[in-house]
Amino acid sequence: MYLFEEPILELEKQIISLKESQSLNDLQLSQEIHALVKKLNLLIKKIYSKLTPWEKVQLSRHPSRPYTQDYIQILFPDFKEMHGDHCFGDDPSVIGGIATCPFNISLKQKIPMLILGHQKGRTVQEKIKCNFGMARPEGYRKAMRLMKLAERFKMPILIFIDTPGAYPGIEAEERGQAQAIAESIQLMMSLQVPMMSVVIGEGGSGGALAIGITDKILMQEYSTYSVISPESCASILWHDSHLAPQASEKLKMNPPELLSLKIIDDIISEPLGGAHRHWERAAEILKEKLEFHFNPLIQIFKTSPKNLVQNRISKFRKIGKNTFLEKNAKK
Repeated sequence: MYLFEEPILELEKQIISLKESQSLNDLQLSQEIHALVKKLNLLIKKIYSKLTPWEKVQLSRHPSRPYTQDYIQILFPDFKEMHGDHCFGDDPSVIGGIATCPFNISLKQKIPMLILGHQKGRTVQEKIKCNFGMARPEGYRKAMRLMKLAERFKMPILIFIDTPGAYPGIEAEERGQAQAIAESIQLMMSLQVPMMSVVIGEGGSGGALAIGITDKILMQEYSTYSVISPESCASILWHDSHLAPQASEKLKMNPPELLSLKIIDDIISEPLGGAHRHWERAAEILKEKLEFHFNPLIQIFKTSPKNLVQNRISKFRKIGKNTFLEKNAKK
């Protein structure tokens, strides 16, 4: 629980308590519950309209926030997971597999698509198994293997990004962590299939970038995307990780700032109070946005797959350059 959520949770407890004590014909209690629900919605709107950058960082890490596996279960019920990098082993922090495309895209029939994403784990045991969403080299090599498979069978690729960063441990470095990230970036630049990535929580450093080189990059409203975590940034700049709130302001890691810098392509709104309160509604909104952005990519793919690659390369080459030219033009 975060401090800014305390008043909301307190009111929710009151509503739950009243509902548990309510009888079927208790009209007075029903009216009181209705009034409290109305008050709760107003309170959530008020609090969430004034969130600081640091509070948004906390929301991106919310333990109840839906993860990749949760969205897959809601949107892709026929998902079949695939394992292993055919080199060292399987990394549970990166999941991937095939599912039927649920979007109303401009094709005559439903087609298979590749789903990839980071997985943090919900319970303590799952978190340890998934290494808290920090992928090792075999995770990225598994992703590359599956992306090559998708290209071979002309399948669109959808990627969910949610990681604090790639795992920096000694064993990961020994197995070629930096090389795996670099090779994944290089591969994604050349794939001749439509690709889209969505930051659903944390988009941390090279761990996010390694599977984020896509035709469109979307972010959920309360997600973050940055070259470094606020804690690490504060430790480097000011030698004090407790200054993370100040660092989060300087990093420009929230969706509106990243959209203005043309690093991402669109922002996916979340239900009132954040995706962690309404998983199903968050998935519905996500599906609508994905469908909207996939259709133009499918049209390009149908006419000239090579144009997808050229547009993708051009997109990433322009990041930073456009902003620099615009600032100088204003001067």
